[in-house]
Amino acid sequence: MKINGNTIRPGNVIDHQGRLWVAVKIQHTQPGKGGAYLQVELKDIRNGTKLNERFRSSENVERVRLEEKPFQFLYAEEDMITFMDVKTYDQINLPKSAIGEGVIFLQDEMQVLINCYEGEPISVQLPSTVSLVIQETEPVMKGQTAAASYKPAILENGLRIMVPPHIQKGERIVVNTEDSSYVERARS
Repeated sequence: MKINGNTIRPGNVIDHQGRLWVAVKIQHTQPGKGGAYLQVELKDIRNGTKLNERFRSSENVERVRLEEKPFQFLYAEEDMITFMDVKTYDQINLPKSAIGEGVIFLQDEMQVLINCYEGEPISVQLPSTVSLVIQETEPVMKGQTAAASYKPAILENGLRIMVPPHIQKGERIVVNTEDSSYVERARS
């Protein structure tokens, strides 16, 4: 499907220069001279290389439609991860690089979406948040202001993040999988 060059959004997959790219960041630019353009940071879906490209509103790009299929995480072994199709129970193995840094958030039986292009799995979408237990954090100090003071904490998966001072060791919290940030205390 052809789309206008200035309608690209983060997450869109486009066919550009004979390769598949996902738009990571976009920035609208209106220079003093000439027409406006869209500065787009692209990431190659297959090998992860990055490219910065300018698209003007007069240009058309080919937007690729990916098929999203629900899968369940089964296990990780060395640098491969095994998922099961929740409808057909077929299993597939993908390299950890298909998830990137998000691999640290995988949990037993987690539901993910795998994006396929012409039947070939090319990327994995994790849930936007996960619930994890605090393994280690500093105790609360009396008189500490709650305004903007966060303290470091280590989660059960080994990730180190900043949490509010009232969060204690052993508590379950919700973490954003995109930027590894604290969201809230997990509901019981």
